[in-house]
Amino acid sequence: MKLLLIEDNPAMQTTLQRSFERRGIQVVLCADGARALDRWRASVPDVVVLDLSLPGLDGLQVLSQARAEGLRTPVLILTARGTVGDRILGLNSGADDYLPKPFDLDELEARLRALARRAGADATEPASTEFAGLRCDGASGAVYVRGEPLELAPREAALLRALLARPGRAVAKEQLVDAVFPGEPVQADAIEVVAYRLRKKLAATGAQLVTLRGLGYLLKATE
Repeated sequence: MKLLLIEDNPAMQTTLQRSFERRGIQVVLCADGARALDRWRASVPDVVVLDLSLPGLDGLQVLSQARAEGLRTPVLILTARGTVGDRILGLNSGADDYLPKPFDLDELEARLRALARRAGADATEPASTEFAGLRCDGASGAVYVRGEPLELAPREAALLRALLARPGRAVAKEQLVDAVFPGEPVQADAIEVVAYRLRKKLAATGAQLVTLRGLGYLLKATE
């Protein structure tokens, strides 16, 4: 799936690009509302993520012009403007979905893939991942232990999916923070609380969460 991200916040750009590309989504960036339409026409994306507060033209102006030109790419508005009135205005301007900040990355990805599927885009789901009796379903993101669902909080699930992407290898804290706290201003140590809870839930499985001092974490088999 090819995503056009129209967002002027450099930190948010970096976080989303890294997170999505790890999930197999190709990202094209644009930080300027005045240039967004040119990039939109040139990139031919499967879905667009659009911030409303942009330099040049604001997001609603970009969206209105795109629709007036016949650009039918599905659009999800991602913005700090979260009032009901803002949502109605965005949807009435031609948006297909609306998600206020702060947001959950898994929910954002699920919504984007749903938009792409409904539009008939090639939104192939990532392959399922299996390791040490754990299986992460590529379509839903759910994690199973020997066929049974593993009950995880959203942040725990995000951490486990990031580790399952590189089983047996160290994953830096900074990378895990991007995956678990997308777009949120947190310290790297914030991941420790989530890791502690996840480690307890993995105790009865065939996998173990190992802390590597000064490096990060890794997932290894215990059986």
